[in-house]
Amino acid sequence: MATQKILIIEDELKIARFLELELTYEGYTVDQAHDGRAGLQKILDGSFDLILLDIMLPSMNGMEVLRKLRQTSDIPVIMLTAKDEIMDKVTGLDMGADDYVTKPFAIEELLARIRVVFKKKASKSINIKILQINKLKLDLEKYTVSFADEPIILTKREFGLLRYLLENKNIVLSRDTLLETVWGYDYLGDTNVVDVYISYLRTKIDDKFNKKFLYTVRGVGYLIKDE
Repeated sequence: MATQKILIIEDELKIARFLELELTYEGYTVDQAHDGRAGLQKILDGSFDLILLDIMLPSMNGMEVLRKLRQTSDIPVIMLTAKDEIMDKVTGLDMGADDYVTKPFAIEELLARIRVVFKKKASKSINIKILQINKLKLDLEKYTVSFADEPIILTKREFGLLRYLLENKNIVLSRDTLLETVWGYDYLGDTNVVDVYISYLRTKIDDKFNKKFLYTVRGVGYLIKDE
């Protein structure tokens, strides 16, 4: 499975570095920003699974970052702050924060809260029945794929590959990640099988309907884009 990516927006460099080391040790991919505007720009430019957001930030405070973020995104956010005022917590949660941790905090508590947020996110995704980009639609209940309501006949493996790409739309997925997720960790065949099946999907979707969905990032992997 793809590594979950966390962005830390924290102006205290020692705290940011400490969090980065601990989260990296736990297996997460971590990036940092040290003021509100830079953090918001990184969110908009990148692809993150969780934001750790301090409230007291230079250039743009955490509440404003959260407000702007919630206009376009539902990325989970855990607020980090030295404040312990009830109204700050209420305001943050009302504005769309998923959780709130007051400094100083034990790293074990933060890690536990992160796990809870990811579990909630995973349970929400399980309830999704339709995956869609533009007119391309994958129905998980009916096990069908269509473009503009025209059926697309896929094999079981092609369906699984397309499903995983759609579940992670706009995220570049490596060949190894796709191989492990769609074919399984115990697959012993040719690793080029991913390239072959991407080609199959392109023929049945991109080429047939003259619409670009599947992209190659040379030396990195593949993604399906929501243009």
